[in-house]
Amino acid sequence: MAFGAGEVVHVVLVEWAESAGADTAEQASARSTEKLTSIDGVLSVTSGPNIGDEDLQGGFDWMLAVHFRDKAALDGYLPDPQHVEVATFLQESAARIVVFDVAA
Repeated sequence: MAFGAGEVVHVVLVEWAESAGADTAEQASARSTEKLTSIDGVLSVTSGPNIGDEDLQGGFDWMLAVHFRDKAALDGYLPDPQHVEVATFLQESAARIVVFDVAA
């Protein structure tokens, strides 16, 4: 995927809590796609479990990457009710979350 100048990628890594259901990752992906793609400035949403064989995921089970037009779009996304709804679901289902934002 090619990125334009000023674009930003918001990466979320999640380790599910032991109490999380078997379908939690599927629910998280569906909610993320449904809710986050409509937010102004979001260019794409990608999520899912690790499919690599390197065994270097550090205990994380699932990843979300949101690609933004620019830093201002990321700043507007954070308080957006659609994002807050997804973030709340993730926080309630996770044992651990790491968030990293990088200029693309």
